[in-house]
Amino acid sequence: MVTADFLCLRKFHELKIVNIGVGIIVSDNNLSDRVQMANENHIGFDNEKYLREQTAAILERVNRFNNKLYLEFGGKLLFDFHAARVLPGFDPNVKMRLLQILKDKIDVILCIHAGAIERKKVRADFGITYDVDAMKTIDDFRDWGIDVTAVVITRYENQSPAKAFKNKLEHRGIKVYLHYPTKGYPTDVDLIVSDEGYGANEYIRTTNPIVIVTGPGPGSGKLATCLCNLYHEYRSGVKAGYAKFETFPIWDLPIDHKVNIAYEAATVDLKDEVLVDKDHLTAYNKMVVNYNRDIEAFHLLKRILEKITGGESMYQSPTDMGVNRASAGIVNDSIITEASHQEIIRRYLRCAVEYALGLADRETLDQAVRVMDKVNGKAEDRKVVLPARNAAEDAEKSGKGNAGFFCGAAIELHDGTIITGKNSALMHASSSLVLNATKHLAGLPDNLLLLPKNLIDSVAHLKKDILNGKMVSLDVEETLILLGISALSNPAAQAAMEKLTLLRDCEVHLTHIPTPGDEAGLRKLRVNLTCDPEYSSKSLFIS
Repeated sequence: MVTADFLCLRKFHELKIVNIGVGIIVSDNNLSDRVQMANENHIGFDNEKYLREQTAAILERVNRFNNKLYLEFGGKLLFDFHAARVLPGFDPNVKMRLLQILKDKIDVILCIHAGAIERKKVRADFGITYDVDAMKTIDDFRDWGIDVTAVVITRYENQSPAKAFKNKLEHRGIKVYLHYPTKGYPTDVDLIVSDEGYGANEYIRTTNPIVIVTGPGPGSGKLATCLCNLYHEYRSGVKAGYAKFETFPIWDLPIDHKVNIAYEAATVDLKDEVLVDKDHLTAYNKMVVNYNRDIEAFHLLKRILEKITGGESMYQSPTDMGVNRASAGIVNDSIITEASHQEIIRRYLRCAVEYALGLADRETLDQAVRVMDKVNGKAEDRKVVLPARNAAEDAEKSGKGNAGFFCGAAIELHDGTIITGKNSALMHASSSLVLNATKHLAGLPDNLLLLPKNLIDSVAHLKKDILNGKMVSLDVEETLILLGISALSNPAAQAAMEKLTLLRDCEVHLTHIPTPGDEAGLRKLRVNLTCDPEYSSKSLFIS
């Protein structure tokens, strides 16, 4: 510790030191400027321009339908990180900003499929189940000053977990509706649009002209919920309308644009494919794109809408139904194209890992390979892949792995710098990577110890000798906690800790599937993580 403190203080004499009342941090203004400039140079999307055009499009559509519009929101309304990755500059919560603009004109209905609750379906980017995500969404909406009008549990068939979820929400004062599988769907339109079909589900009461219908993921029952209420509206004499808001695929970009191919990569499990909307081409002589499920379902949906309205046709094509204006925000197509290429690679690597974990089948992986082939992509196009693999080779050459396994990790910082890490008996490769990256950002020497050895030894003793654990090396979550403790007495650790926020949205690759503690820690740091589909040990169970 004497050596670490001495090196730290010597380094501090070379940098500007700022006293902030609670300890001392290093202020490297030049580094902050470089990061800001790097970010500004990689902007491909203008949120303000997008908001103006998107707001106008929605208001125009609601005015078309007697001032009552059911607007189905596909994709992610909050925390749309896929959009932020393929459209650099896109605010992941820009759609919530849109709803804030329309705040006085909207009601919000949140749909969740009863089967998803029963199967404990997980939202991958947060690592939480759909029912937990629904509750998180309600809290997030409240944080934005918007209340959720009601929750609808769709395709309800008395599943016990769904019933418990309903009780939990109602105890918290949230209105919950139950919608049952629609009789006659999808073949008998006369039965579907009847009191035994859509009419059998309870009408969801709303008061505002725009009803936002959203859900935690695909298959939540959003469309059926819209159509059920539309049926009730027409029965009561209100000629309401329906429209769809989906960011991807972007309908007025070419079919082979990489941002649309990235959508295919993101939905390989659903086998989505971007196609030319032939109905739109026939009706308007204009080439636009949509995805196969919407195109395949359109003629049935058109018949259902005509049955509800008494013969009036709302739309001539599936693209007609949409109100998305994402293309209006694109200000640099080359940046969007490269970002989409990288997302396609990330999605392929994720699918390969899910296949190795038994969470995806071979057909899904083959589909991910076909999408990669469309753009002639390979994993090594991702800048952090080869450095991570080289780090693992270095660990093997030095013989400093853990139990015969040699793992590497790499991160690309916002200024383009690549930092690597490798595993050891004391630390996972991901943990080493985080410490190395923060030391670099804080301008600290590579050989400086941020975590006191006695602290690491104490945790290892706790894990191995007290709790009888097999793995004693530190994962990322544990490393972050120890860094926070070390920061209390070590100015270098505090300086490094302050730089953790600069890792957000950086690209990271591991040569192995992360342990739960690594995955949780890296998720909290909000990095864009990929890994090779390899296990880090021979153990079948890791916890």
